[in-house]
Amino acid sequence: MAIISTADELFDSDVYVDLGPTLRVPLHLKCEGFNFAGSVKLRAASSMVSAAVRLGLVDEHSTMVESSSGNLGVALSVVAAARSLPFVCVTDPKCNPATVKLMRALGREVVVADQPDADGSYLAARKRTVRELCARDPGYVWLNQYENPANWLAHYENTAPLIAKQFPSLDVLFIGTGTGGTLTGCVRWFRDNAPRTRIVAVDTVGSVNFGMPAGPRHLPGLGAAERMPLVEATPVEEVVRVEERDAVRMCRRLARHGFLMGGSTGTVVSGAADWLRRHDPVALLTSVAISADLGDRYIETVYDDAWVRRTYGDLDKEQEESNA
Repeated sequence: MAIISTADELFDSDVYVDLGPTLRVPLHLKCEGFNFAGSVKLRAASSMVSAAVRLGLVDEHSTMVESSSGNLGVALSVVAAARSLPFVCVTDPKCNPATVKLMRALGREVVVADQPDADGSYLAARKRTVRELCARDPGYVWLNQYENPANWLAHYENTAPLIAKQFPSLDVLFIGTGTGGTLTGCVRWFRDNAPRTRIVAVDTVGSVNFGMPAGPRHLPGLGAAERMPLVEATPVEEVVRVEERDAVRMCRRLARHGFLMGGSTGTVVSGAADWLRRHDPVALLTSVAISADLGDRYIETVYDDAWVRRTYGDLDKEQEESNA
């Protein structure tokens, strides 16, 4: 039995879903959405805030500020509320409406940077807004998830060893890639402690991570419009790229079995399932994929028929044609 006194104390639910019966591939899904922030980002948020307080960068007179497409903003909102610290999240129009409402419900301020740069990047706009806020008020402190070592250390110290404890003979670990915090922490831990485990990074088509060309993306979470410093500094054996429409299909497929998962999870599971079908057709490998969040915040996007048709077209018809 877990007893906590603040909302930022609950991290790991130790829940894994065996997707073998659902997808016919040997894949276990580590579900990171069962905490009060609803995602894996609570680890990084707690780690970054604790480090900033320890270093004297943040106190009750400071205002933390961060750029986020959604989940980290919610996680920082939970940590800030639990520790009575001011926090401002700078997000953009691609952030799920439910996520914005959730951050405001937690008593945090949300600023929407709605003017993309010349290349159409909202990430650059968010960063510019953060810098402007910090320039106007010296009390603002940018946690900077993109370069903050406390981001990846949270996963080096917690996520990776917890997975290894449950799966001591793990063959393959699939990790979605956004800022690279989860990926970097896990890659470094397994390199230092269990080098036989193969790490496969999963990215979305249109993301510039791993040197690929930029393209349109509609789902927040995975991928990046700029090369991420943590990703660039992390050697990865293999990268799988997933089309967003395939991620949406996977989300909806899992939902038909009762597993309502977020867009990032749909991307990772789609990539992992494809990799396993190609590399492990006789199901001999032990594999785990990290599920970043659950699907309740995607009800107005991934799970809304009208939004999906506007964004990707008729996916059901496409599937029927591809199976013909």
